[in-house]
Amino acid sequence: QVQLVESGGGSVQAGGSLRLSCAASGLTSSLFAMGWFRQAPGKEREFVAGISRNGVGTTYADSVKGRFTISRDNAKNTVYLQMNSLKPDDTALYYCSAARSSTPGWVPVLRSVYSNWGQGTQATVSS
Repeated sequence: QVQLVESGGGSVQAGGSLRLSCAASGLTSSLFAMGWFRQAPGKEREFVAGISRNGVGTTYADSVKGRFTISRDNAKNTVYLQMNSLKPDDTALYYCSAARSSTPGWVPVLRSVYSNWGQGTQATVSS
């Protein structure tokens, strides 16, 4: 059974940083592209960042480009999201997700492609 467990959320002031982690079990992470999504109250869940199964390809939402960095350690079955220069608009519940991939460098961005989800970790940024 696939399990994704996020951690690392918290409350910070604008301009601060957080590092989110997602530990995966029940799957061979090197066969899955991984993504981070977020959902703010009253809004749709949106794509934040994705990384290919081999870690070479990455894609970011325009709103976080240059501030967030996604990475992975397949030996630890863990994916990370380093969030710097945080803004109040980044406040949301952040979810980790996995998408089975047959192409090493593919980075999916569509929510519908992802089939496994964690429970989320809350990041709150105050002004």
